[in-house]
Amino acid sequence: MTVTVKDIAEAKYVLLTTYRGSGRPVASPLWAVRDGDDLLMWTGADSAKVSRLRRDNRVLVQACDARGRTVSGPQVAGVAVIEPPEHVAGLIARKYGLPGRIALRTSGLRHRGGGSVALRIRDVV
Repeated sequence: MTVTVKDIAEAKYVLLTTYRGSGRPVASPLWAVRDGDDLLMWTGADSAKVSRLRRDNRVLVQACDARGRTVSGPQVAGVAVIEPPEHVAGLIARKYGLPGRIALRTSGLRHRGGGSVALRIRDVV
């Protein structure tokens, strides 16, 4: 059985690996939800990972713990598309409950007014 990004979305935390201009990988643990065959994540619009994705949309995703230190299961290659956050916000709130709703409300403060974006991760075709 082939593991896809939608399978990874079932994990509580997902390690998202993006790439610097030098090609060096950078991994970050994030919340993730499934949306059809895709995996959706939510992050600050002004984050370094968003800058890296604007340059190179290749990613790897893998289940992990909250700090991204312990990974489990397979690593899956995908491509990321940056989208407005409205659709992912409701899904995050549903999956993560009160902590998710609190994080969504305070994201504007943490990201210096830059707001948030959704990262739609699709399987490499």
